[in-house]
Amino acid sequence: MQIKTTVFTALFAALIAAGAYIIIPLGVVPVTLQTLFILLAGLLGGRVIGVSAALFYVLLGAVGLPVFSGGTGGIGHLLGPTGGYIIGAIPAAFIAGCFTDYQREHREFTSLLPVVLGGLVASVIFYLFGVPWLKFLLGIGWTEALAAGVIPFLIGDVLKLIAAVIVTKQFRPRIDEFLFSGTEG
Repeated sequence: MQIKTTVFTALFAALIAAGAYIIIPLGVVPVTLQTLFILLAGLLGGRVIGVSAALFYVLLGAVGLPVFSGGTGGIGHLLGPTGGYIIGAIPAAFIAGCFTDYQREHREFTSLLPVVLGGLVASVIFYLFGVPWLKFLLGIGWTEALAAGVIPFLIGDVLKLIAAVIVTKQFRPRIDEFLFSGTEG
């Protein structure tokens, strides 16, 4: 199980980093696919894989590897306008993973409600970390912070949530079978 978990953690960390290269610029905080892959890390992998992948991604970027939006990296990026959103990836993956682990523990695989709720709550977590940091860093009011850090991203985040739910419904049974059945190979 250890090797399989490590492989999935590395895979999701790589997908999160790859998502940083797909950018739609919208002011100080660009739209990327990082959040989609963070949601998927938690929704498909659970708490351990989701948090490990998000933490690994943040640490890789913090030490300077070009894994943040636009191929940037370094601790300075974490202290910039998008820093709150990047740090928010860790608790977002944890929350999404909690819903997944609950379903696994209760063998409740048919309902999409936990997947939708997990993805929705995790998406809100990004804003709860990102918007206050944006407000503090730029010295702006709450209205301006919400206008810059939430409003432009709502449609994209809803689309990413829908994509995450569809992918989770399709692939989680296979991933669960791979992770939790058979012997270590």
